[in-house]
Amino acid sequence: MFLGLDYGTSAVKALLVDGEQRAVGSASVALSVSRPAPGHSEQDPEAWWQATLDAVAALRREHGAALAAVSGIGLSGQMHGAVLLDASGAVLRPAILWNDVRSTAECAAFERAFPESRQVAGNIAMPGFTAPKLLWVKRHEPALFAATRTVLLPKAWIRYRLTGELVEEMSDASGTLWLDVGARDWSDAALDATGLDRSAMPRLVEGNAPAGVLRPEIARSWGMERPPVVAGGAGDNAAGAVGLSAIRPGDAFVSLGTSGVLFATTDRFRPYPAAAVHAFCHAIPATWHQMGVTLSAAASLAWWAGIAGRDEAALLGEIEMPRRPAQALFLPYLGGERTPHNDGMVRGAFAGLSYDTDRAALTQAVLEGVAFSMRDCLDALAASGTTVEGADVIGGGSRSRTWIAIIASALGIPLRRLAAGEHGGAFGAARLARMAVTGEAPELVCTPPEREETVLPDPALADAYAARIERYRQLHAAGGNALRALDS
Repeated sequence: MFLGLDYGTSAVKALLVDGEQRAVGSASVALSVSRPAPGHSEQDPEAWWQATLDAVAALRREHGAALAAVSGIGLSGQMHGAVLLDASGAVLRPAILWNDVRSTAECAAFERAFPESRQVAGNIAMPGFTAPKLLWVKRHEPALFAATRTVLLPKAWIRYRLTGELVEEMSDASGTLWLDVGARDWSDAALDATGLDRSAMPRLVEGNAPAGVLRPEIARSWGMERPPVVAGGAGDNAAGAVGLSAIRPGDAFVSLGTSGVLFATTDRFRPYPAAAVHAFCHAIPATWHQMGVTLSAAASLAWWAGIAGRDEAALLGEIEMPRRPAQALFLPYLGGERTPHNDGMVRGAFAGLSYDTDRAALTQAVLEGVAFSMRDCLDALAASGTTVEGADVIGGGSRSRTWIAIIASALGIPLRRLAAGEHGGAFGAARLARMAVTGEAPELVCTPPEREETVLPDPALADAYAARIERYRQLHAAGGNALRALDS
């Protein structure tokens, strides 16, 4: 039996998986985010720990025998967050999260201090990453920076509480800007640019390798027969990829969550910061991945539902599978955009409105706008040398077959719907735990999920979308200051 623990921004999820890779039981405990100032986003690490205890307690009440038989624990979760520890291992301040943007100025300072960062770390320095956060602390909270002896990512801090070991794995470490992603090792130059050195970093392991053993007293309190092995684990998207079996070069998936992700597994490190493509280590040894990210995917539909005064299902029910593009264009830049623009201040727009434009047309335009932003991601990956020939679709937006069909036609590739609801990062974490315990090869454990349907591009609609995508890109290019945040 294996336990996957997933640390999201809004909840901690725990999933029990048996030897046949069947989900036995799950529990979820909500988290809250503190925003003490504009652009700030923080959480108390102790809240993660209490949520862990509560989630495991819920599993023990309902599935005590299965929990007792757990031999491996895997961790996945939110990336980039900064947990600062003093010399005694105590937390110095609330964790600064991935969606905190206070360190915008420090991004430029980091790249000036380390000009090779984009090629070594594989990414543009953005406020979401960890290194700029430490420069902000150094500048604005110098006493805390001076007291800092160790910097951990969220799930690494949980591992520290579980095992007493300071350990991180490659996929999550890739999101710090301190990792030489090609070499899969900390970069001394990157650390020096932040005023740190290797002594502040946990040791590195692969995601499917053992990274410690659960403290005996915790194992006893959870009713476990023996202390389980704790695996390296994975960052959230890499864990999702392990759960979907996207571990071989060419494997890909589209995530239609609050944000949208086009994830592609690669056989080598392929940085392409020119188009804001993320290049990270995978959680599987000798494997990497790229991601194109659009910041407002399902969030765009949720926003439009609020404006229209209808729930999302009702809006989707008003449209059929389109035979032609909508009579309007939508740019989904409600909170800025990542790939390919890397522009936090660009904003969204409807265009091409007329007296004939009705609510259904605007709903279709929102779905198409997100699809066109995913096409930007696909083309950015193609420019880096990565070809995506098909992909699974996950996330809340994947429940709409119409939306999947629109995206398939916009991307020009087949998309596969999954037969059952996926368990996200927790399932991938449980798989990594199994590999850490048994030593099984990834290809033996990571069997593909059952697919319900393959949705093919509609050739006629794909041709029409090709022209509309050019209009979409022209609108962004010509928008200039008109698309900037009005308070900028």
